[in-house]
Amino acid sequence: MSYLSKTDPEIADIIEKERLRQVNGLELIASENVVSHAVLEAMGSIMTNKYAEGYPGKRYYGGCIFHDEAENLARDRLKKLFGAGHANVQPHSGTQANMAVYFAFMGLGEKILSMKLNQGGHLSHGSPVSFTGKFYQVAQYGVDPKTEMLDYGIIAEMAKKEKPQIIVCGASAYPRTIDFKAFQEIADSVDAYCLADIAHIAGLCATGLHPNSVGVVDFTTTTTHKTLRGPRGGAIMCSTENAQAIDKAVFPGMQGGPLMHTIAAKAVCFEEALKPSFKEYNTQIVKNAKVLAETLMNNGLRLVSGGTDNHLMLLDLTDQGITGLEAETALGKAGITVNKNTIPNETKSPFVTSGLRVGTPAVTSRGMKEAEMRNIGTWIAAVVKDINNEAAIRKIHTDVTAMASKFTIYPE
Repeated sequence: MSYLSKTDPEIADIIEKERLRQVNGLELIASENVVSHAVLEAMGSIMTNKYAEGYPGKRYYGGCIFHDEAENLARDRLKKLFGAGHANVQPHSGTQANMAVYFAFMGLGEKILSMKLNQGGHLSHGSPVSFTGKFYQVAQYGVDPKTEMLDYGIIAEMAKKEKPQIIVCGASAYPRTIDFKAFQEIADSVDAYCLADIAHIAGLCATGLHPNSVGVVDFTTTTTHKTLRGPRGGAIMCSTENAQAIDKAVFPGMQGGPLMHTIAAKAVCFEEALKPSFKEYNTQIVKNAKVLAETLMNNGLRLVSGGTDNHLMLLDLTDQGITGLEAETALGKAGITVNKNTIPNETKSPFVTSGLRVGTPAVTSRGMKEAEMRNIGTWIAAVVKDINNEAAIRKIHTDVTAMASKFTIYPE
């Protein structure tokens, strides 16, 4: 940061404070991770200097020969990673990846069938405050009120009744395995397309730790910055049959020049994900999540659906008499970063909530394993059960910092 420190010391100082926050604390937000130094270098490279509207071999600007090489590498590596027929790596985010699928295969006012936001879905799956809720009709399924898991029979009945154009599966806060084959069969039964948004679980899907949606459903979208451990961005995978329509929806339909420094970093991420060590890493994510979930439950906290199959868990704080916002704030004081989250049958606003979402990708990237998860779970339970005990929270913060120092990321 030598140039930045001289040019803009205020921003340099903010970045340094954020580095210290990450280094000294524990990131347990399920949608966050820690990228490699190689990904950081690609993100900060001179690839950002170039406009490259269009696709490799068919750009609207000259001088794109090396950008073509980088994008082709990213596409080929992603296809190899998931076994995809076609890949588009240009979407700037997971939401824009979803948007491209909708724009390519739906008309305005047609219907989406998707998961309710307050039961695990995502804004871009049909929320009234999202473009999806404004441009399309939306019908939504939830989880079974008793098991807090998906009931595919009920979803099939809804599909027959609603007759959607696209059925969306995949979630941002669902701790259990998703049966993509069942969703595609439901879609086929009503002559609908099926879109799987695997943003959260992409790393698990790529390594066989969760069923892979690619080649099973019509379209798969993902972010690249969660369990894939890459730069912030999106991607789409589909059959070669649907490739042209998807590519046209992304450009020129939805966005202009791609972020070529990000695409270069995506290529790096996918190469890292193709190595055997990446499966070992994702295996540890799941192990850590199970131990963390068990520790929380053993300390008297209730988890939605009674546990987890993937990288995240949802805490229901109703019995504790506190809100998700209160718990998030108290844990933040202890150096543990989580996010408040709605839970099934939520009674509070999204700004307050009755739950917390907790995930293990970032702490696993730092090398933490089962023993550290037991400590973390014990600390979370202690704070949640006594959120006004400032002395105890300060002591936990000291312990958190001490443990974090043994798993250093981004040294000065």
